[in-house]
Amino acid sequence: MKPYNPVLKPFSRNLRTNMTDAEQLLWSKLRRKQILGLQFYRQKPIANYIVDFYCAAANLVIELDGSQHFEPDHQASDAERDRVLEAMGIQVLRFDNRQVLTETDAVMSVIFSAVEKIPPSPPFAKGGAVNTSELNPAEQDDLVPPFFSNDETLSICPTFEKVEDPKSPPFAKGGQGGFSKKGTT
Repeated sequence: MKPYNPVLKPFSRNLRTNMTDAEQLLWSKLRRKQILGLQFYRQKPIANYIVDFYCAAANLVIELDGSQHFEPDHQASDAERDRVLEAMGIQVLRFDNRQVLTETDAVMSVIFSAVEKIPPSPPFAKGGAVNTSELNPAEQDDLVPPFFSNDETLSICPTFEKVEDPKSPPFAKGGQGGFSKKGTT
């Protein structure tokens, strides 16, 4: 978790309720893990700043700039902000509101290519990602879930037994499960 100034939390909540049109449009494309299943946050406090959009898994910040960001004072503060965030290992992408509103597909393409560059980590790995090239073949097999196989004759999906009579219920009448009203076992 990146450090943040707790004083900024109420301000970030206020910004989430009063998003610009460009922020609303981009949020509709980023929310609900629509890009490679990665979670994005909006108006997230990081360090002493509130960033527009943040993806922790990709260490990516997306900033949308309105017309005031083209003034020299704002450009200097934006450059300092980018420098601080990049020193924390976060990549910063900047778009102006016009780009998001009129060139949405191009903006999404840039975001997707930035997110796509993050290395995949194996699911449920203890201690984070593992470099499989450093493991011996027996250890590499341990990283493959049991339902996957290197044998090309097997399917990737697990096979299920064929049901003989599809009309019969899964449990016979009076079988296991359920509760007795009389309290008998």
